[in-house]
Amino acid sequence: MRRELGIWRKRPVYLIGSICVMVICSVFYLTFLKDGVPSDLPIGVVDYDGSSLSRNFIQQLDATQLGEVRQYPDFETARDDMERGKITSICVLPENMYADVMAQRQPEFTFYVNTLYFLGGSLAYKDILTMINLTSGAVQRQTLRMKGVNEHAIMGQLRPVDIDIHMPGNPTMNYGAYLANMMLPGVLEMIIIILIIYSLGTELKYGTSRHLLTCTDGRIIPALGGKMLLYTILFTAMGFSLMLLLYGWMHFPLAGSIWWMLLDVLLLVLASEAIGVFIIGCVPVLRFALSIGALFSVMAFSMTGFTLPVEAMPAGIQGLAEIFPLRHYYQMYVQGGMFGTGFAGCYKEIIHLLLFQFLPLTVLLRLKKAYILQNYPKK
Repeated sequence: MRRELGIWRKRPVYLIGSICVMVICSVFYLTFLKDGVPSDLPIGVVDYDGSSLSRNFIQQLDATQLGEVRQYPDFETARDDMERGKITSICVLPENMYADVMAQRQPEFTFYVNTLYFLGGSLAYKDILTMINLTSGAVQRQTLRMKGVNEHAIMGQLRPVDIDIHMPGNPTMNYGAYLANMMLPGVLEMIIIILIIYSLGTELKYGTSRHLLTCTDGRIIPALGGKMLLYTILFTAMGFSLMLLLYGWMHFPLAGSIWWMLLDVLLLVLASEAIGVFIIGCVPVLRFALSIGALFSVMAFSMTGFTLPVEAMPAGIQGLAEIFPLRHYYQMYVQGGMFGTGFAGCYKEIIHLLLFQFLPLTVLLRLKKAYILQNYPKK
């Protein structure tokens, strides 16, 4: 452990690559998504009608939280701005719209959405479609009122089925809570795997692995234990700080106890360290091991299931998702943190994360042999 502390003092990359990177990523995600939901998305509107109905539609669309209307004289100008990325969508209000509505001729609204910007395009599509439906409902309500139909019967015709929506775990649709809850632990897992591989791999790259073994009389387990203990303390402190930041200072939704999340991140740290040792043990060449570790860490974001459910993936991919610690961290967060089920809902994920601790045992002899022989390409 004293030897490893000396390495930290000589090579600040360990603390920069861990604490500084985690702080930068936390500040980036938590400030970038500080408003919770994107707002004032630029929406282009081409009004060929110019009636009171079309002006009211534009005012209502501009008044929504998501949309910021930019009016254009013609479609060609609006399309040019959308191709330049200045607006996310275009809504075209046709000529004689008001007259067609009054004559019940069903005028056609045309809108174009730039889905290259997936989030902005999807939200703009939802905003425009909602306003079109509300406008249609308002016109029908006014028509029924003129016919003498009472308000209760009008609402029964306009909305025969009343939808009551509940979103457990994130009732305000806060994108910060949705994304940061998994992106930041994923970044922590990536830091752990890459730094563990780098720490063990540099012993081979710089030819210091034999000196490491002499400190423990040639025993590989105490040699790894001394190095890993310091990293475990460092990464656990980072993980606990992250949990307190998310669920304490930022007040992200948490139905269960904070202790479950602290246990969750501790198991993630231990499992990620085990993955790092396993990779460098299987491939005791620093550059190859770092490439594998980086690929594994990046794939974990897709295999976790917080954007696309794993249950919707092919059967083979569903099985592959189980080898990623971040997947089990997410499931434990859902059960213990979002639904507050306690041990009854989390014990399977605890077992899965603990099973990762057996991975280093399968490569200890290979890693020790590599440390002794040092017969590998260094460049």
